[in-house]
Amino acid sequence: MSRTPIIAVLHGGVSAEREVSLVSGIAVYEALEGAFPGRVQLYDLEKPELPDALDPATHVVFPVLHGTFGEDGGLQSLLDRAGFAYGGSGTEASRFCMDKAAVREVAASRGLPVPPGACHTLPPLPPVDTIVSVTGGDTVIKPRSQGSSIDVHFAAGAPALASTMAGLAAGDWIFEQRVIGREATVGVLGGRAMGVVEIVPGDGFYDYEHKYTSGMTEYRFPADFPQPVVEALRSAAELLFELCGCRDFARADFIVRENGDYRILEINTIPGLTPTSLLPKSAACIGLDFPGLIHRMAEPSFRRFSELITNPV
Repeated sequence: MSRTPIIAVLHGGVSAEREVSLVSGIAVYEALEGAFPGRVQLYDLEKPELPDALDPATHVVFPVLHGTFGEDGGLQSLLDRAGFAYGGSGTEASRFCMDKAAVREVAASRGLPVPPGACHTLPPLPPVDTIVSVTGGDTVIKPRSQGSSIDVHFAAGAPALASTMAGLAAGDWIFEQRVIGREATVGVLGGRAMGVVEIVPGDGFYDYEHKYTSGMTEYRFPADFPQPVVEALRSAAELLFELCGCRDFARADFIVRENGDYRILEINTIPGLTPTSLLPKSAACIGLDFPGLIHRMAEPSFRRFSELITNPV
């Protein structure tokens, strides 16, 4: 039995973020192939199932699937049942972090600030006045379990809110107060926060298009915040990582108000790894280049593989 694993990079997937995942997977594959020539394989998953060619006695898995099946615990559950060593958060933490309402609740329970908000299952539509009483009228509407700013809506005032709500699909939606401030994100690697990145979209809305279209958003890394704000964001990211049961790597997103107060938006267990993605920028703040980051992200799965083949179940 080989003690030097083959690294299986899984990308693509079945979610709305498939195209982003394809780009992320290629970047990860190239970074790992440079360090482990001939020991890296790239798999495009077009169905919510594991490739037949994978063998837990031979492969470690580096998942680069964003959104549904990739980050919601579906893929991790299959890997666990099949006995694979893999990188990133496990099944329960992945499922938990995909649930924005659950993350809001656990963050607030430990004193981490989140925007005022509520979750509603549609249909029926909640009364507009009920939402306004929570959000103050300037509202962000987003799916309870989705990523990459997909299906995020902004509604300023009751009439706009009513119009937006009328077009929402059935399902669970979070209605949050829109906090005006500077957007920031912090990567976490091995439980330790990396650098703070500020996100400055060209027209003020950091939506899917702004995330993945080169030139539409300015990124400042390291962010130009006062040092106490930087330390507060890094500490909050580390605590949220711990509270959510994450492992290996993640990325926490924030809004920072003019007075330096912040609000937590969400945590991502498989952040984007495209040329415009945020986690590599956070790593660059601490002097870690892209290949170095990917290697560090993969290292824990190598240790798990060694433990599995030394002490098989």
